Amino acid sequence: MAKGSRRVSGVSCEVELIAGLDLGDRSSRLCVLDRESGAVKEESRVVTSPAGMKRRFGGCARMRIAIEVGTHSPWVSRLLSECGHEVIVANPRKVRLIYENRRKDDRVDAEYLARLARTDPKLLAPIRHRGAQAQRDLAMLRARDSLVRSRTQLVNHVRGAIKACGHRMPRCDAEGFAGKAEATLPAELKSALTPLIEVIAGLTAQIRGYERQLETLAATSYPETALLRQVRGVGLLTSLAYVLTIEDPARFRTSRAVGAYLGLVPAHRISGQSNPHLRISKEGDSFLRRLLVGSAHYILGPFGEDCDLRRCGERLGARGSRKERNRAVVAVARKLAVLLHRLWSSKETYDTLYNARRASELQPAA
Repeated sequence: MAKGSRRVSGVSCEVELIAGLDLGDRSSRLCVLDRESGAVKEESRVVTSPAGMKRRFGGCARMRIAIEVGTHSPWVSRLLSECGHEVIVANPRKVRLIYENRRKDDRVDAEYLARLARTDPKLLAPIRHRGAQAQRDLAMLRARDSLVRSRTQLVNHVRGAIKACGHRMPRCDAEGFAGKAEATLPAELKSALTPLIEVIAGLTAQIRGYERQLETLAATSYPETALLRQVRGVGLLTSLAYVLTIEDPARFRTSRAVGAYLGLVPAHRISGQSNPHLRISKEGDSFLRRLLVGSAHYILGPFGEDCDLRRCGERLGARGSRKERNRAVVAVARKLAVLLHRLWSSKETYDTLYNARRASELQPAA
């Protein structure tokens, strides 16, 4: 098969032009190269809207188009694919030629994207965007998370303002904060803090509404979340975020690869004899990684059940120092990500002490 061609459904599709598209909020910079010679065939701007993209790329010869991950890249990549083009979504963190360029501008970035796509698309460290439906459903999860963060900020402000005047709020969770705050609010602060307490109550009602919608969504559209929720400490939010982020468990050859995909494994910087111990890479989806770490805290906390994950975390954090405990939490989060993928792929019933029982069976008899 000739260079630059791709086989689709048994038909060889020649790509004569290579394009780099640097996406902007209002307009995007386009650079088109000839596949054979590398000569610049076109430099122009394209309106960053569905109509503008269709007007430029709809009905034209099939191209290989490289774009960077960004706010507009999900819908742009889907639209360009629907127009029949080969789309490569580049990870800008892995393309130092672009993000560390001292003479960075949109025109140069577009040309670099095109030339890298012409030379070897693997140099762009291409990623795959999630589907449109998964993106919409995940937006609901993220919207709820934004409300929770806003409520936390307001609750902390109210508590701080009351404490600064010599009073103290009774201990309570965020769900019941508005009711208790209204009943115990000092008279001198009512005019200043009552509007905030009303906002907190409204946010709590909105959060509960989101949670009801998410429960319905998980039950009707994502029944596989029930497999993940077998693990005590993995609730609605973590299981749904996991399914929507991973989408297809078959995309990973092994369950262990999920830990690296979510940035829960140490980064590497090996050069000669130097191989320093580094922090986790924190690549991948930060929202899901935060939820998994939260689940790991629960598993290792006072309400976590006795299971392989808890025992592993307790061994790693046995020294008792804060650094060791934090490492244990991250390690449990990584193992949890692997376990959830295994449960989803195999559809097995979760055995809390499978590893412990297997180890005891393999020990030689005394």
